[in-house]
Amino acid sequence: MKNRSIVIYLSLIGFLLAATTGWYVYSFLSQPTPLDQTQGKPAPVIFDGQRAYADVQTQVAYGPRVPGSEGHAKVREWMRAELESAGWQVEVQESEALGHPIRNIVAKRGGESPQIIIGAHYDTRIVADQDPDPAKRTEFVPGANDGASGVAVLLELSRVLPADTLPVWLVFFDAEDNGRLNGWDWILGSRVFVKDNPIHPQAVVIVDMIGDTDLNFYKERNSDPALTDEIWLVAENLGHADVFIPEYKYSMLDDHTPFLEAGLPAIDIIDFDYPYWHTTQDTPDKVSADSLQAVGETLQTWIVQLSSQP
Repeated sequence: MKNRSIVIYLSLIGFLLAATTGWYVYSFLSQPTPLDQTQGKPAPVIFDGQRAYADVQTQVAYGPRVPGSEGHAKVREWMRAELESAGWQVEVQESEALGHPIRNIVAKRGGESPQIIIGAHYDTRIVADQDPDPAKRTEFVPGANDGASGVAVLLELSRVLPADTLPVWLVFFDAEDNGRLNGWDWILGSRVFVKDNPIHPQAVVIVDMIGDTDLNFYKERNSDPALTDEIWLVAENLGHADVFIPEYKYSMLDDHTPFLEAGLPAIDIIDFDYPYWHTTQDTPDKVSADSLQAVGETLQTWIVQLSSQP
């Protein structure tokens, strides 16, 4: 009798445990889609640094993206396809500078003039003239960090930015990276863009060389101070104060320069402490998905916060 009572007792306990487990599983599976409790909208899509890193690898796989090259044309068509699949209207703005054809890629949503421009250059340098091996200084630069990292962040932003932000243009500048070479100069694409687009955004943010595995962003001396502080504060609040360092270091000539010269608030987010700059070693293994994540989610959060202000 005693053994039978034990069996019945254990069976009852097992039944209760099974019922409780089943209830919790049912409750979990029947949870509604997460919502933004203040707006009653689906939770925003989060920036994915791993997906951005895959975009770096894709660009490098196309080979050198030197203006006029096969890789340059292929990456341009790939960018267009990615942007259009994310719901953006894509415009190729064709022009000329110093006898070179310029093709800037502009992604828009709607016909409004932009309040925010996020920009990066997609071309790569013709020669690796900073390579430590003199024999390699006439070779192409793979451009994983110097070019592809900024493009990757813009492409991922195109997938995750909510549709109800302030009007944003994502601009992919051509012909940025061949200064100090015969017949070329720096930042040809952005200069042409500013000349051809009489617009007055309230903020322009350029990202360049932002994927370094050892990431350190110092405030750039030529950048708009108020806009710099604003974005550095967002990064700090997200836990990225270790890479967005609140100190000034470099003065850069970059794609933000023509906007500053036109009187527009613009900044350059760049890690110029990159030992593989303009070398054959600027390859995807020197780029980190975590670095892309830090930059991307900072910009995504900043744009959403700016758009929510009255």
